[in-house]
Amino acid sequence: MAWPILPLKILLIENDPAAAAQIRAALAAGGEDSFDTERVRQLSDGLERLSKKGIAAVLLELSLPDSKGIETFDKVFAAAPDVPILILGGNANEALGKEAVVRGAHDYLLPGHLDSYSLPRALRNAIERKAVEDALYVEKERALVTLNSIGDAVLCTNISGNITYLNLVAESMTGWPREEAIGKPLAEVFQIIDGGMRKTARDPMEMAVAQNRTVGLTMDCVLIRRDGFESAIEDSAAPIHDRAGRIIGAVIVFHDVSAARAMSSQMTHSAQHDVVTNLPNRMLLNDRISQSISLARRQKQTPCRAFSGFGSFQIHQRFAGTCGRRPTSSVHFETIAGWRSQLRHRQPPGRR
Repeated sequence: MAWPILPLKILLIENDPAAAAQIRAALAAGGEDSFDTERVRQLSDGLERLSKKGIAAVLLELSLPDSKGIETFDKVFAAAPDVPILILGGNANEALGKEAVVRGAHDYLLPGHLDSYSLPRALRNAIERKAVEDALYVEKERALVTLNSIGDAVLCTNISGNITYLNLVAESMTGWPREEAIGKPLAEVFQIIDGGMRKTARDPMEMAVAQNRTVGLTMDCVLIRRDGFESAIEDSAAPIHDRAGRIIGAVIVFHDVSAARAMSSQMTHSAQHDVVTNLPNRMLLNDRISQSISLARRQKQTPCRAFSGFGSFQIHQRFAGTCGRRPTSSVHFETIAGWRSQLRHRQPPGRR
């Protein structure tokens, strides 16, 4: 069973009986029973009716017995900001009508546009446009809630490379509030460098737009926050397309990997260095010796290896305290420090 479609309730705030009759006749002659017009003569009555809800659109005359000029619109708009408002008026009030449109009115109707074709069409367009705006607003709010709920930082730019959006995580990691960042160049807000070379990293937005595909950020990428604090980051940048497939900007998604990168570096160091002396262990020492020999051959030099032994290490370590002698490990460390002070960076000591 199909439910009947109820006519849209139109609130007409008009003091002039003749003008009100013309508007009623134009809506009635439209050929459809899609509008139900309710008329009031004063602004106070109109505001009271709007407080009861159920109004689809307002036709408003700015000159009323209890209010005149742009203040009339301001009061109606404040009472019902979600209801489309169409301004009625003659040529003499055209400037006021245009000002009302700038302040939020949906349209301004001249007397010649109040016929049975133009008036219903203007009302339907205003109501449909408002419905579309409301739907887009809901979708936008849902998207913003989603973006602010994820753990990654999200940053968007337009095709000119200026910031258009940051989520809460991106605000925290860059040090820029969204209100201050929007409109600024990407390089000013998203300062990234190569952690090893300490040089400015390539702009990920430019790479994504130029290649028209998702690209990864520079390896060992470091983000410099607004206050100078540095954090290691990873992730990607991708172009944003409109419905026609044209690139209109880019989105950069990134997250902090400082802890993970520090742990990985520590694990690598531990796997390649002796626990007691912190020198390169046998695996790393053999690798460095091979590199030194290859380098010496390329430079037509003679490689040299020097070995020093610490005999009875375990026995000395066990009885050092009881004999009044320093632990052997401290002797190791002092000896190693002496070696390092005399060796160049290409001649590292190690423990076999």
